[in-house]
Amino acid sequence: MTPTHEYSEKLWQEALQHFPGGVNSPVRAFRGVGGTPFFTQRAKGSRLWDVDGNEYIDYVGSWGPMILGHAHPQVVRAVQEAARDGTSFGTPNPREIRLAQLVREAFPSMQKIRFVNSGTEATMSAIRLARGFTKRDKILKFEGCYHGHADALLVKAGSGGATFDVPDSAGVPADFARNTLTLPLNDFAALDTVNWREIACAIIEPIPANMGLIPLKPGFLEKLRKVTQDNGALLILDEVISGFRVARGGAQELFGIQADLTTLGKIIGGGLPVGAFGGRADVMDLLAPTGPVYQAGTLSGNPLAMGAGIATLEELSHSGAYEKLERRAASLGDEWKKIVKGHSVRIGSLFCTFFTDCEVVDYASAKTSDTKRYAKFFHAMLNRGVYLAPSQFEVGFLSLAHTETDIEETLRAAAEAVGKL
Repeated sequence: MTPTHEYSEKLWQEALQHFPGGVNSPVRAFRGVGGTPFFTQRAKGSRLWDVDGNEYIDYVGSWGPMILGHAHPQVVRAVQEAARDGTSFGTPNPREIRLAQLVREAFPSMQKIRFVNSGTEATMSAIRLARGFTKRDKILKFEGCYHGHADALLVKAGSGGATFDVPDSAGVPADFARNTLTLPLNDFAALDTVNWREIACAIIEPIPANMGLIPLKPGFLEKLRKVTQDNGALLILDEVISGFRVARGGAQELFGIQADLTTLGKIIGGGLPVGAFGGRADVMDLLAPTGPVYQAGTLSGNPLAMGAGIATLEELSHSGAYEKLERRAASLGDEWKKIVKGHSVRIGSLFCTFFTDCEVVDYASAKTSDTKRYAKFFHAMLNRGVYLAPSQFEVGFLSLAHTETDIEETLRAAAEAVGKL
């Protein structure tokens, strides 16, 4: 029986009166799949319950940070204890130091860290710092990689070789975009077209996960590391999604490559708003108050976010956490590929399926996916109590709270949904 969403529908009509498009972040509006979004009442473990009482197995996990599952007892306790002491001080607090220790233990390349309040803020600040350190203006990014909504990063994907492109959003001056170079992902030859001596930094998701999930070709990241290093440009690895998600030390642990600067978010706040950037001490020491590159945030190092992050990372440091996560992800991913026709990809606890017959290696091939077919599949799964990302170009996230029963129910729902297609 198709679940009803009467109260969600009512709230949606009211939300449209208050918020542009009815939401406070665009993908929540279900524009990529159609229909009306549901409103969540509560969440626990691997499950969500909406305001109409419908229950869902959740593979969005607040877009990644809920790696322990929703309302994990240790995280809830940490937030409660922090709140009792006060929600914001505007002064240093001891929780900042403990969380920094946990991050640095996992990411040796982050010799010094600064906490911020979002992934966007982290990447924006890291790029400013790279420009200040190198005294160069131009930056390089890759087509389809998303690094937050800072002006310089909202640039359309270029075509062919190295091209300076136009803004991808109204309100971004063309002059900003002219200093942003875009290259096709996984294109080794394109790396040779760049005048690296004028590039301040290259920024890349080492596990691209914002146009669906696309693995980098073997050797691509290594070549990027070499050309930046040889020419005095900095390499920024955006691990906002992959950090603490694919391994304790993120993609850098998996691939054995160290960044000059790393950006983090999502998991290190345990579900509360947080981000961080860090890297080489000689670069980080250019930040105010010790250096000339200004960056500030009144709520940076917020005690509630620090407490939630500490609890999350301490849980993940327990022996066997990532092995358990990998086993769960493999048991889902292996069967999922057999059931859901298309091009399925899994890296650790991240997964997605492109509804296309071709191999997906870059943004152009990702865009060949049949988004209308994905939309039908999404709603068929939602009607069967499984919540996937409401966009073909977002990924699924598995958590330690997902059980074998959850996975069995998910695979059964997928088989039925594919049959309906």
